[in-house]
Amino acid sequence: MKKSARQIRREAQLRQKRIRSITFAVVVIGVLGLAGYYLKSAFFRPPPPPLAGNVIDIAASMSGFDKTEIRVKVGQPVTIRLTSLDNSAHTDGGGKHQWAVDELGLNLIAQPESSNTLTFTPTKAGTYDFYCDICCGGRANPTMNGTLIVEG
Repeated sequence: MKKSARQIRREAQLRQKRIRSITFAVVVIGVLGLAGYYLKSAFFRPPPPPLAGNVIDIAASMSGFDKTEIRVKVGQPVTIRLTSLDNSAHTDGGGKHQWAVDELGLNLIAQPESSNTLTFTPTKAGTYDFYCDICCGGRANPTMNGTLIVEG
């Protein structure tokens, strides 16, 4: 039984349609997989590695510091770990953030999507202002500053 030219064309069209459908499905699955990978890394960041001693973790983003009051004791070493949650695509500050206390001579800068640490031992009780002056309106932004309380 011989196939007609019309049947052969129809079968070829069906094969092409099947190939296009499979190709489309592979591309869609690939794009969704890639989007899922980037969304996962953006929303589910691993916590920073543990450090010994009195460590205070502070996260900074375009919306401000996650802690606006920090309490420490005179004579006890403390490590501040500042983590910038912003990426380098931010035009205001390039994703960097700062934690600075002028009265104590402390200045810590975290690069985009990374952490940096600073260890110090307070020697005098008092209340000190900390701030970020790199981005987000600097000291004028109420979410980019806070209070460090050193208790005796």
